Amino acid sequence: MRSVYGEERVGGVMTDFLLELRSEEIPARMQDKARDDLARLFTAELSRAGLSASAVVTFATPRRLALIARGLPLATDAVSEEVKGPRASAPPQALEGFLRKTGLTRDQLVERDGVFFAVTSKPGRATADVLVEAIPAIIRAFPWPKSMRWGAASASTESLRWVRPLHGIVALLGEEIVPVEIAGVTAGAATLGHRFHHPGQITIGSATDYEEKLRACHVIVDQDVRAATIRDTADRLAGEAGLELIADEGLVRENAGLTEWPVPLLGRFDEAFLDVPPEVIQLTARVNQKYFVCRDTSGKLANAFICTANIEASDGGARIVEGNRKVLAARLSDARFFYDTDLKVPLEDQVAKLDRIVFHEKLGTVADKVDRVARLARWLAAEGIVPGADPDHAERAARLAKADLVTGMVGEFPELQGLMGGYYAAAQGEDPAVAEAVRDHYKPVGQGDEVPSAPVTVAVSLADKLDTLLAFFSINEAPTGSKDPFALRRAALASLALITTHGLRLSLEAIMQQVGGAVIEQHGRRVASRAVTQDLAAAERLGAPADFVHEEGYERKVSFEGEGAALVSLMEEGLPKFSPFILDRLKVQQREAGIRHDLIDAVFALGGEDDLVRLLARVRALQAFVGTPDGTNLLAGYKRAANILKKEGYQSGNTPVAPSYSPEPDEAALHSALDTAEPAAVAAIEREDFERAMAALASLRAPIDSFFDTVTVNDPDPAKRESRLALLERVRAAVHQVADFSRIEG
Repeated sequence: MRSVYGEERVGGVMTDFLLELRSEEIPARMQDKARDDLARLFTAELSRAGLSASAVVTFATPRRLALIARGLPLATDAVSEEVKGPRASAPPQALEGFLRKTGLTRDQLVERDGVFFAVTSKPGRATADVLVEAIPAIIRAFPWPKSMRWGAASASTESLRWVRPLHGIVALLGEEIVPVEIAGVTAGAATLGHRFHHPGQITIGSATDYEEKLRACHVIVDQDVRAATIRDTADRLAGEAGLELIADEGLVRENAGLTEWPVPLLGRFDEAFLDVPPEVIQLTARVNQKYFVCRDTSGKLANAFICTANIEASDGGARIVEGNRKVLAARLSDARFFYDTDLKVPLEDQVAKLDRIVFHEKLGTVADKVDRVARLARWLAAEGIVPGADPDHAERAARLAKADLVTGMVGEFPELQGLMGGYYAAAQGEDPAVAEAVRDHYKPVGQGDEVPSAPVTVAVSLADKLDTLLAFFSINEAPTGSKDPFALRRAALASLALITTHGLRLSLEAIMQQVGGAVIEQHGRRVASRAVTQDLAAAERLGAPADFVHEEGYERKVSFEGEGAALVSLMEEGLPKFSPFILDRLKVQQREAGIRHDLIDAVFALGGEDDLVRLLARVRALQAFVGTPDGTNLLAGYKRAANILKKEGYQSGNTPVAPSYSPEPDEAALHSALDTAEPAAVAAIEREDFERAMAALASLRAPIDSFFDTVTVNDPDPAKRESRLALLERVRAAVHQVADFSRIEG
């Protein structure tokens, strides 16, 4: 969409301003941001001069970046500026310093309420004069991701930088040229049309006829119109061939950024290439050639492609299509070569190469990670945490899951990792459940992505993500602020999606022990391996006696000495941050489901609740309860009781004091209600029937209200006071069976 800034301006003589910056080809990926930057910088420059436009519209083509500002006044208004000075009673030195600063004399100052002010008036300026200064400032300050210098002037680092050599500037305020000059490029009213269809100059009359004149010269300056042309024409061509275009909005925008006069054309490639996985064909066509692909009526990939030419060819595009077909055929031949070559090597042989790839300097190689994930996946399956997952299949899939990282195809197209492993596993006779898990173990990748449902896939996917999370937390590499170099927030959200979607019952503490123990064990093996192959002095530096180096059991001992001890210390620092991090991600995930974050805190604060499925069940029941009149009143009663206990310094855990007197009726009624509600709530919680637990607590509402209405807690009699405080503590403890109500807002 067009970038639009500014507000409506009322009154005065208004006109439009056109700015076009014409250069050599601007990369398509930079064009959208460049339009936004141009509008932002232009608006800021005008604002500094006291100007604003009713609207600012920007365009980008491969050869030009343009802006139209509508409704600009012909001149700025006169403005008055006021600077506060010293008090009239201040020492003479203060007044003299203020006069030097402002350049005024004493009689030019204005005194108000005993304070001097310097008031100066600035006359209005012609808008054209403002633009003469603003345009060079915008060009020099433009934040291209990559820029260049060119020509003889480039010998100086002070020379102009632009994304590509700047060749022309059009600057028209109304029908008048704004006399701008920068780095030898002088503004005018002339631009160029299409490189081939109309390479000559075009004279632009004003902003009003800019788009129309360029279109007449085969340049569609509006990027949105070009995108719509590509999208609609490609869809029509596919339909005429009895096919369906595979939608790809990113590719539409990219082709729109590569062409000024887009002409989609449909071609065919050899059907023999369809033996290659369809994702490979689509990615080859998309990434290497910027082509669209199509599917047939059965939903399978068709041997058709749609390329986008930048010219209307006299032969209808036949030669263009043929040339593109040949180029695509060469690319697909390369892809088929990679595929066929990879198939000849068993995935198990590829796994052996993973020990050459460093996963992280403190966490070892990818082979080390694979070993941890395989053990964790088997544990998740064997313990029944992922119901229906075969432990042998889970471990096998985990050991093969990263094997395609060293294949030729994934080396060419990293986007296909996992997917290609699934194809290779299936082709090499692995169990279908194993092949599927290899293929989908990266899922879900992001918000809205498909959550795997096959048990083996779930086990491997969850193991992979939990290992990544805990391994990095174990070396104290948690995300900080906006920095998350290892994408741990995404891994956490993906893990939570798997856990909550399938109701997986697992303990965060148990997972920390599983992964943390594996990290320590692997680190110990690495340390031991280095020490055994080095001299005795090196071994001693690791904390091992010289006569112990070659004895059996050295690995285990050294893993907890020297470097191993440092790792354990690091884990003790990093792992405690894991549960709060997961809780924060859970709040983010559940926010869209309408779950209140304070209720999650209220349940988690009780401690000992790290089963996320059970935690969420509690939270949902609590949210339903606090939204009822009973819940609202119980919360109010709880907070009143808690406030009294806090004020009196009555600590949780004090030994309850039984009444040594005849309690008042409402006091006795509350005792009786607690005797019934407490065990009922505890029993319901043990059954994980949290709705019933809430119902038990709801029975306390009326007795608590009556108690506060008729009973004086701070009775002059110390025995009564102590007993009633103990009763309020029972109320607080009963409520805390379900959640820490002190953390609930409202």
